[in-house]
Amino acid sequence: MELQQILPVPVLRVVVLVICASLAAAADDYFPPPDSQGGWRSPGSPEEARREAGVDTAKLDEAFEYLKQVTKHGGLLVARRGWLVYERYFGRAHREANPNNASIGKSYTSIMVGILMAERPDLFPQGLDQKVFTRKFYPSETFPLSDPGKANIKLGQLLAMTAGIRGNNPGYVRHREVQLDPAGPDGWEAVVDDNALGKTGGKLNARMLWCKPGEGYSYATSSVQLASIMLRHVAGMELEEYVRRKIAGPLGWGRWGWGYKNRLPVHTAGGGGIAPRPPDMLRFAYLLLRGGRWRDRQVVPAEYVAKCGRLSPYNPHFDYSLQFDVNGNGRWPDVPRDAFWKTGSGGFAIYVIPSLDLVVYKIGGRDSQYDPADTKMDPAPASVFRYDGSREGWKMPVNAYPDTYERTIHLVLNAIVQ
Repeated sequence: MELQQILPVPVLRVVVLVICASLAAAADDYFPPPDSQGGWRSPGSPEEARREAGVDTAKLDEAFEYLKQVTKHGGLLVARRGWLVYERYFGRAHREANPNNASIGKSYTSIMVGILMAERPDLFPQGLDQKVFTRKFYPSETFPLSDPGKANIKLGQLLAMTAGIRGNNPGYVRHREVQLDPAGPDGWEAVVDDNALGKTGGKLNARMLWCKPGEGYSYATSSVQLASIMLRHVAGMELEEYVRRKIAGPLGWGRWGWGYKNRLPVHTAGGGGIAPRPPDMLRFAYLLLRGGRWRDRQVVPAEYVAKCGRLSPYNPHFDYSLQFDVNGNGRWPDVPRDAFWKTGSGGFAIYVIPSLDLVVYKIGGRDSQYDPADTKMDPAPASVFRYDGSREGWKMPVNAYPDTYERTIHLVLNAIVQ
């Protein structure tokens, strides 16, 4: 017998609301223990995944098969309502892998700055409006400034890539494409301190601002590296150590590292390179989903996390906040407006969708991103994982990559049944 035949409609609505509220409260109170203590809770069957998390795991198989078409190595992890409903890998990816996630590391730099601001309010009385290119925030080698206009850069502009630091083409001014001439450094070269600080020239030219602070957006890895130099100077420790104390420890991560160490022997690459185990990367996304809270501790200020997930006043030029893409203007029309995400070269991405209580980790990677020399970490022992060579000779289909990130989240959303 149908429930509506037993209860009148008004009462039925109340029952449904109570059930939904109970589910939401249960999910909100759940935080996965470290993997050494049991790890994420997972449904034991497709039926339980549908009942507890409202997810059709067979549909997620379709998303996984798509990912095998567009990255040489990779995987997919999906958690909804606190349930890890999906975890599969291919190629060199596996649960104990520590690949260099490239630009996803930028989101960590931003979150660490948010924590630093809360810990040192005396240094940031104006919050993200604080102008930071002073000796209080930067080491002596920063001065004299390579461009006097840098003195007007606000912290929020540095994190939103609207500080005028030269980055990739195209740039944007009020959502209109413009060309930087010349463009700035990119990739690992952009996270070399001297390059980011504008102490070098040629193709790595970041000496002169391409626009006044706040007047344009360019995806500039050096901009985030500059934020990490500031954090290193103020906190008195490397960014990697700061992440270890503020995120990895409280969230109970297993082994992890940071990339580009075969190229950057001195400082952590604030512009990218974080290399946690996949379940721990998902914990980071879950931390953001829960507004920066982990159990009874506010690890990241809730206000800062909220600013990361929505359109930013520091970037009126492009839908990019404090190192996250945002969907407030409906750039991805069929994705909830509160979704925010961060991508990394090689096909990596994390997605956070609060309205669906959903986090997703899309794993990708080139061979080099799984090279232990990159992170200076020992490879996982053969007893844990041995690559079978199944992806050798793989080639990406023509035109498959540009919309991979959007296509992936659409396929995941197709699996939501409640």
